[in-house]
Amino acid sequence: MSRPTARVLALLELLQAGGVRTVAELADRLGVDERTVRRYAAHLVDLDVPVESVRGRYGGYRLAPGYRMPPLMLTDDEALAVLLGLVAGRRAGLMTAMGAAGETAAAKIRRVLPAPLARRLDAVLGSLAFTTPPGEQPAAPESGVLLAIADAISHHRPISIRYVAADGRRSERTLHPYGLVTHAGRWYVTGADPAIGEDRTFRLDRIAGAKTLPGVFEPPAGLDPARRVLTGLATAPYRYEVTLLVQGTAEQIHTWLPPGIAIVGEPDAGGWSRVELRAERLDWLPGALASLDLPFAVERPDALRDLIAEHADRLLRSALRIYTYCEGD
Repeated sequence: MSRPTARVLALLELLQAGGVRTVAELADRLGVDERTVRRYAAHLVDLDVPVESVRGRYGGYRLAPGYRMPPLMLTDDEALAVLLGLVAGRRAGLMTAMGAAGETAAAKIRRVLPAPLARRLDAVLGSLAFTTPPGEQPAAPESGVLLAIADAISHHRPISIRYVAADGRRSERTLHPYGLVTHAGRWYVTGADPAIGEDRTFRLDRIAGAKTLPGVFEPPAGLDPARRVLTGLATAPYRYEVTLLVQGTAEQIHTWLPPGIAIVGEPDAGGWSRVELRAERLDWLPGALASLDLPFAVERPDALRDLIAEHADRLLRSALRIYTYCEGD
């Protein structure tokens, strides 16, 4: 799309906000002179957009009252941004279970793209790769559940949710929702369960239905939903409870043991930080700890010490191994 055309559309977008916009204000926002603004306004009139000229000290331009704009008008860059956002959202698990809506929206935008831009977009998408951790597939929530919970959070309203646990058990809970958080391709809602007086975190893809209840609640001060979710994930019950001492800062430790996995305490005078985490398996930890490249000590469990010793022994044998390549005749 040519630059003047993009600026004409930008002028239209400014006028859509309502009210009278002075020529000087429009010229400043568009980065052009006032004469060019008048020419752009004339272009819109030629396109049957009812732009009205308002005379007087505070005069300028406005759209005729009652005028309804077309559903959507995007510049090339905006269309590209929307399409990339739709693709990235789908790959990262940020879409709802109504994934077809994202696909049809992308298809509608692609149909109106100029051929050169469409080819450029295809080149970008064809060269774009997304990585997903092993066993971690994006889990999309239902649109109705997501919207109902978001509305309850915005208005501080309690909600009733029908929840299906990982083992298939079904329950109905009342929740005072604090916030929505996306992490590792999944959506979570964190809030207070008034029945037990504790904070809880639930996966949205396991919520079968959500209904707003009467009344309001007051969220706690200094609320950080993301930190609550990460702390909840790090303290969830697993087979092993691991406690380490690592000589390093939380920032250094979280490079290989992220907040959703490990809780890192404040370092002592010697720079040693206590690290607590829970895991279903221990076999990945020796490699992660080696990658930290920081002094550490294992407090528990003893099984982890054995795995680290085995890992170190394998590395030592590999370091001492001499391989001779013999080329055949």
